[in-house]
Amino acid sequence: MADIALAHAPETAAELNRARALSAGARCALPVAILLGIGFLAPLVAILGYAFATPRSFDVFRSFTLENFATLFDPSNTVWLSFLWSCGFALATVAILAVVAYPIAYGLNVVFGRAAPLISVLFVFPLFVSENVRLYGWVLFYIKNGVLDGTLKWLSFSGGPEVLYTPGITLFGMVYTYLPFMLFPMTLGLALVPRDLVDAARDLGAGRLFIWREIELPLAMPGILIGMLLTFVLAIGATAEAKILGGQSIIVISHDIEIAFTYSQNWPLGSALAVIVTVFISGLTLFALSKLDLDRMLGRR
Repeated sequence: MADIALAHAPETAAELNRARALSAGARCALPVAILLGIGFLAPLVAILGYAFATPRSFDVFRSFTLENFATLFDPSNTVWLSFLWSCGFALATVAILAVVAYPIAYGLNVVFGRAAPLISVLFVFPLFVSENVRLYGWVLFYIKNGVLDGTLKWLSFSGGPEVLYTPGITLFGMVYTYLPFMLFPMTLGLALVPRDLVDAARDLGAGRLFIWREIELPLAMPGILIGMLLTFVLAIGATAEAKILGGQSIIVISHDIEIAFTYSQNWPLGSALAVIVTVFISGLTLFALSKLDLDRMLGRR
Protein backbone atom coordinates (compact mmCIF):
# COMPACT_ATOMS: atom_id res chain seq x y z
CA MET A 1 0.00 0.00 0.00
CA ALA A 2 2.87 2.33 0.76
CA ASP A 3 4.35 1.67 -2.67
CA ILE A 4 1.03 2.51 -4.31
CA ALA A 5 0.82 5.74 -2.31
CA LEU A 6 4.34 6.70 -3.32
CA ALA A 7 3.59 5.93 -6.93
CA HIS A 8 0.61 8.28 -6.90
CA ALA A 9 2.36 11.06 -4.97
CA PRO A 10 4.00 12.81 -7.97
CA GLU A 11 0.75 12.67 -9.90
CA THR A 12 -1.11 14.14 -6.96
CA ALA A 13 1.44 16.95 -6.63
CA ALA A 14 1.18 17.71 -10.31
CA GLU A 15 -2.60 17.85 -10.05
CA LEU A 16 -2.31 20.24 -7.10
CA ASN A 17 0.04 22.49 -9.06
CA ARG A 18 -2.35 22.53 -12.00
CA ALA A 19 -5.24 23.34 -9.69
CA ARG A 20 -3.33 26.23 -8.14
CA ALA A 21 -2.21 27.61 -11.49
CA LEU A 22 -4.21 30.42 -13.04
CA SER A 23 -6.53 29.57 -15.88
CA ALA A 24 -5.83 30.88 -19.37
CA GLY A 25 -8.55 33.49 -19.00
CA ALA A 26 -7.16 34.67 -15.66
CA ARG A 27 -3.65 34.95 -17.09
CA CYS A 28 -4.96 37.01 -20.01
CA ALA A 29 -6.90 39.26 -17.64
CA LEU A 30 -3.98 39.73 -15.25
CA PRO A 31 -2.42 42.75 -17.07
CA VAL A 32 -5.79 44.49 -17.14
CA ALA A 33 -6.34 43.73 -13.47
CA ILE A 34 -2.91 45.15 -12.59
CA LEU A 35 -3.57 48.26 -14.68
CA LEU A 36 -6.95 48.81 -13.00
CA GLY A 37 -5.40 48.25 -9.60
CA ILE A 38 -2.65 50.81 -10.16
CA GLY A 39 -4.60 53.35 -12.20
CA PHE A 40 -8.07 53.09 -10.63
CA LEU A 41 -8.15 51.39 -7.23
CA ALA A 42 -4.92 52.89 -5.86
CA PRO A 43 -6.02 56.53 -6.44
CA LEU A 44 -9.42 55.76 -4.89
CA VAL A 45 -7.75 54.30 -1.81
CA ALA A 46 -5.50 57.36 -1.56
CA ILE A 47 -8.49 59.71 -1.85
CA LEU A 48 -10.35 57.72 0.79
CA GLY A 49 -7.34 57.90 3.10
CA TYR A 50 -6.98 61.65 2.66
CA ALA A 51 -10.70 62.16 3.34
CA PHE A 52 -10.14 61.09 6.96
CA ALA A 53 -6.83 62.91 7.43
CA THR A 54 -6.32 66.05 9.50
CA PRO A 55 -7.50 69.15 7.57
CA ARG A 56 -4.82 71.06 5.66
CA SER A 57 -2.26 68.33 6.23
CA PHE A 58 -0.77 65.40 4.38
CA ASP A 59 -1.09 62.88 7.22
CA VAL A 60 -2.69 60.25 5.03
CA PHE A 61 -3.19 56.90 6.83
CA ARG A 62 -1.57 58.42 9.94
CA SER A 63 -4.58 60.22 11.38
CA PHE A 64 -8.32 59.66 11.46
CA THR A 65 -10.90 62.42 11.79
CA LEU A 66 -14.40 63.20 10.57
CA GLU A 67 -13.76 66.94 10.63
CA ASN A 68 -13.63 67.20 6.83
CA PHE A 69 -17.09 65.68 6.46
CA ALA A 70 -18.39 67.82 9.33
CA THR A 71 -17.16 70.90 7.46
CA LEU A 72 -18.95 69.83 4.29
CA PHE A 73 -22.23 69.11 6.10
CA ASP A 74 -22.13 72.43 7.94
CA PRO A 75 -25.31 74.37 6.95
CA SER A 76 -23.23 77.49 6.35
CA ASN A 77 -21.11 75.73 3.71
CA THR A 78 -22.10 76.73 0.17
CA VAL A 79 -20.57 73.66 -1.46
CA TRP A 80 -24.01 72.07 -1.74
CA LEU A 81 -25.12 74.91 -3.98
CA SER A 82 -22.35 73.85 -6.40
CA PHE A 83 -23.53 70.25 -6.09
CA LEU A 84 -27.10 71.29 -6.94
CA TRP A 85 -25.85 73.27 -9.94
CA SER A 86 -23.95 70.23 -11.19
CA CYS A 87 -26.93 67.91 -10.70
CA GLY A 88 -29.26 70.41 -12.34
CA PHE A 89 -27.01 70.85 -15.36
CA ALA A 90 -26.51 67.09 -15.64
CA LEU A 91 -30.26 66.39 -15.50
CA ALA A 92 -31.01 69.14 -18.02
CA THR A 93 -28.30 67.79 -20.34
CA VAL A 94 -29.76 64.29 -20.13
CA ALA A 95 -33.29 65.54 -20.79
CA ILE A 96 -32.30 67.64 -23.80
CA LEU A 97 -30.09 64.94 -25.30
CA ALA A 98 -32.79 62.30 -24.86
CA VAL A 99 -35.05 64.39 -27.09
CA VAL A 100 -32.32 65.39 -29.56
CA ALA A 101 -30.54 62.04 -29.88
CA TYR A 102 -33.56 59.76 -30.26
CA PRO A 103 -34.54 60.90 -33.80
CA ILE A 104 -30.89 60.65 -34.88
CA ALA A 105 -30.55 57.16 -33.39
CA TYR A 106 -33.78 56.10 -35.07
CA GLY A 107 -32.52 57.45 -38.37
CA LEU A 108 -29.23 55.57 -38.03
CA ASN A 109 -31.14 52.33 -37.52
CA VAL A 110 -34.06 52.70 -39.90
CA VAL A 111 -33.94 55.71 -42.22
CA PHE A 112 -30.40 56.52 -43.35
CA GLY A 113 -29.58 53.08 -44.74
CA ARG A 114 -26.14 52.93 -46.38
CA ALA A 115 -25.39 56.49 -45.29
CA ALA A 116 -25.64 55.52 -41.60
CA PRO A 117 -21.92 54.61 -41.21
CA LEU A 118 -20.85 57.94 -42.70
CA ILE A 119 -23.22 59.87 -40.44
CA SER A 120 -21.91 57.92 -37.45
CA VAL A 121 -18.35 58.90 -38.36
CA LEU A 122 -19.42 62.55 -38.49
CA PHE A 123 -20.67 62.31 -34.90
CA VAL A 124 -17.53 60.48 -33.75
CA PHE A 125 -15.06 62.77 -35.51
CA PRO A 126 -15.30 65.68 -32.99
CA LEU A 127 -14.11 63.28 -30.27
CA PHE A 128 -10.71 63.20 -31.99
CA VAL A 129 -10.31 66.93 -31.24
CA SER A 130 -9.57 68.15 -27.72
CA GLU A 131 -12.66 69.27 -25.84
CA ASN A 132 -10.98 72.53 -24.85
CA VAL A 133 -10.18 73.31 -28.49
CA ARG A 134 -13.79 72.75 -29.48
CA LEU A 135 -15.10 74.88 -26.62
CA TYR A 136 -12.70 77.73 -27.41
CA GLY A 137 -13.98 77.48 -30.97
CA TRP A 138 -17.46 78.29 -29.65
CA VAL A 139 -15.96 81.18 -27.66
CA LEU A 140 -14.49 82.62 -30.87
CA PHE A 141 -17.86 82.15 -32.54
CA TYR A 142 -19.96 83.89 -29.86
CA ILE A 143 -17.52 86.45 -28.42
CA LYS A 144 -18.03 90.17 -29.06
CA ASN A 145 -16.66 91.04 -32.51
CA GLY A 146 -16.24 87.33 -33.11
CA VAL A 147 -17.58 85.25 -35.99
CA LEU A 148 -21.29 85.64 -35.27
CA ASP A 149 -21.19 89.22 -34.02
CA GLY A 150 -18.85 90.39 -36.78
CA THR A 151 -20.90 88.70 -39.52
CA LEU A 152 -24.16 90.25 -38.31
CA LYS A 153 -22.54 93.69 -38.12
CA TRP A 154 -21.14 93.21 -41.62
CA LEU A 155 -24.71 92.51 -42.74
CA SER A 156 -25.78 95.85 -41.15
CA PHE A 157 -27.42 94.29 -38.09
CA SER A 158 -26.83 95.53 -34.56
CA GLY A 159 -24.71 92.52 -33.66
CA GLY A 160 -25.07 89.09 -32.13
CA PRO A 161 -26.61 88.21 -28.79
CA GLU A 162 -24.36 88.23 -25.74
CA VAL A 163 -24.66 84.63 -24.67
CA LEU A 164 -21.15 83.95 -23.41
CA TYR A 165 -20.49 83.56 -19.68
CA THR A 166 -24.08 82.66 -18.84
CA PRO A 167 -25.63 79.45 -17.47
CA GLY A 168 -27.41 78.96 -20.79
CA ILE A 169 -24.21 78.75 -22.84
CA THR A 170 -22.76 76.37 -20.24
CA LEU A 171 -25.72 74.04 -20.76
CA PHE A 172 -25.32 74.38 -24.52
CA GLY A 173 -21.68 73.38 -24.27
CA MET A 174 -22.55 70.30 -22.22
CA VAL A 175 -25.23 69.24 -24.69
CA TYR A 176 -22.79 69.67 -27.56
CA THR A 177 -19.97 67.83 -25.79
CA TYR A 178 -21.93 64.81 -24.55
CA LEU A 179 -24.16 64.17 -27.56
CA PRO A 180 -22.13 61.13 -28.78
CA PHE A 181 -22.26 59.54 -25.33
CA MET A 182 -26.05 59.60 -25.44
CA LEU A 183 -26.42 58.85 -29.13
CA PHE A 184 -24.52 55.58 -29.52
CA PRO A 185 -25.98 53.64 -26.54
CA MET A 186 -29.40 54.80 -27.71
CA THR A 187 -28.59 53.60 -31.23
CA LEU A 188 -27.58 50.23 -29.79
CA GLY A 189 -30.85 50.04 -27.87
CA LEU A 190 -32.93 50.76 -30.96
CA ALA A 191 -30.93 48.16 -32.89
CA LEU A 192 -32.27 45.53 -30.48
CA VAL A 193 -35.85 46.17 -31.61
CA PRO A 194 -36.85 43.37 -34.05
CA ARG A 195 -38.10 44.98 -37.24
CA ASP A 196 -40.25 41.92 -37.93
CA LEU A 197 -42.16 42.64 -34.74
CA VAL A 198 -42.73 46.24 -35.79
CA ASP A 199 -43.88 45.14 -39.27
CA ALA A 200 -46.24 42.58 -37.75
CA ALA A 201 -47.77 45.20 -35.47
CA ARG A 202 -48.19 47.53 -38.43
CA ASP A 203 -49.85 44.78 -40.49
CA LEU A 204 -52.28 44.16 -37.63
CA GLY A 205 -53.38 47.80 -37.77
CA ALA A 206 -51.30 49.36 -34.98
CA GLY A 207 -50.63 53.07 -35.39
CA ARG A 208 -47.19 54.67 -35.35
CA LEU A 209 -47.62 56.12 -31.87
CA PHE A 210 -48.85 52.80 -30.49
CA ILE A 211 -45.87 50.93 -32.01
CA TRP A 212 -43.46 53.46 -30.54
CA ARG A 213 -45.06 53.39 -27.08
CA GLU A 214 -45.71 49.65 -26.75
CA ILE A 215 -42.88 48.07 -28.78
CA GLU A 216 -39.97 50.30 -29.73
CA LEU A 217 -39.59 52.31 -26.52
CA PRO A 218 -39.79 49.37 -24.05
CA LEU A 219 -37.40 47.18 -26.08
CA ALA A 220 -34.93 50.03 -26.63
CA MET A 221 -35.12 51.24 -23.02
CA PRO A 222 -31.96 49.42 -21.78
CA GLY A 223 -29.81 51.25 -24.35
CA ILE A 224 -31.59 54.53 -23.63
CA LEU A 225 -31.05 54.17 -19.89
CA ILE A 226 -27.36 53.36 -20.35
CA GLY A 227 -26.98 56.47 -22.52
CA MET A 228 -28.75 58.57 -19.90
CA LEU A 229 -26.65 57.14 -17.09
CA LEU A 230 -23.37 57.59 -18.97
CA THR A 231 -24.27 61.15 -19.91
CA PHE A 232 -25.32 62.03 -16.36
CA VAL A 233 -22.14 60.63 -14.81
CA LEU A 234 -19.94 62.53 -17.27
CA ALA A 235 -21.97 65.74 -17.05
CA ILE A 236 -22.01 65.92 -13.27
CA GLY A 237 -18.21 66.06 -13.32
CA ALA A 238 -17.99 68.59 -16.15
CA THR A 239 -15.62 71.49 -15.54
CA ALA A 240 -14.41 72.84 -18.88
CA GLU A 241 -17.85 74.01 -20.04
CA ALA A 242 -18.44 76.06 -16.90
CA LYS A 243 -14.93 77.54 -17.05
CA ILE A 244 -14.52 78.27 -20.76
CA LEU A 245 -18.05 79.02 -21.91
CA GLY A 246 -19.62 80.01 -18.62
CA GLY A 247 -16.66 82.08 -17.41
CA GLN A 248 -17.29 80.68 -13.92
CA SER A 249 -20.53 82.61 -13.72
CA ILE A 250 -21.61 79.56 -11.76
CA ILE A 251 -19.43 77.21 -9.72
CA VAL A 252 -19.90 73.48 -10.22
CA ILE A 253 -18.89 70.76 -7.79
CA SER A 254 -15.86 69.63 -9.79
CA HIS A 255 -14.50 73.17 -9.62
CA ASP A 256 -14.85 73.17 -5.82
CA ILE A 257 -12.87 69.93 -5.69
CA GLU A 258 -10.19 71.41 -7.93
CA ILE A 259 -9.96 74.54 -5.78
CA ALA A 260 -9.55 72.44 -2.63
CA PHE A 261 -6.67 70.49 -4.17
CA THR A 262 -4.91 73.46 -5.79
CA TYR A 263 -5.39 76.99 -4.48
CA SER A 264 -6.59 76.03 -0.99
CA GLN A 265 -4.06 73.20 -0.61
CA ASN A 266 -6.61 71.39 1.54
CA TRP A 267 -6.33 67.88 0.15
CA PRO A 268 -8.34 66.22 2.95
CA LEU A 269 -11.33 68.51 2.36
CA GLY A 270 -11.16 68.00 -1.41
CA SER A 271 -10.88 64.25 -0.88
CA ALA A 272 -13.92 64.21 1.41
CA LEU A 273 -15.92 66.10 -1.20
CA ALA A 274 -14.72 63.71 -3.91
CA VAL A 275 -15.73 60.72 -1.77
CA ILE A 276 -19.25 62.11 -1.33
CA VAL A 277 -19.64 62.70 -5.07
CA THR A 278 -18.22 59.25 -5.85
CA VAL A 279 -20.60 57.55 -3.42
CA PHE A 280 -23.54 59.42 -4.91
CA ILE A 281 -22.62 58.52 -8.49
CA SER A 282 -21.78 54.91 -7.58
CA GLY A 283 -25.11 54.45 -5.82
CA LEU A 284 -26.97 55.89 -8.78
CA THR A 285 -25.03 53.70 -11.20
CA LEU A 286 -25.62 50.49 -9.23
CA PHE A 287 -29.32 51.28 -8.93
CA ALA A 288 -29.63 51.90 -12.66
CA LEU A 289 -27.66 48.78 -13.59
CA SER A 290 -29.86 46.67 -11.32
CA LYS A 291 -32.80 47.67 -13.51
CA LEU A 292 -31.12 46.66 -16.78
CA ASP A 293 -31.09 43.27 -18.43
CA LEU A 294 -27.49 43.25 -19.59
CA ASP A 295 -27.65 39.62 -20.78
CA ARG A 296 -30.36 40.52 -23.29
CA MET A 297 -28.47 43.60 -24.40
CA LEU A 298 -25.33 41.55 -25.03
CA GLY A 299 -27.29 38.96 -26.97
CA ARG A 300 -26.78 36.13 -24.46
CA ARG A 301 -30.48 35.31 -24.36
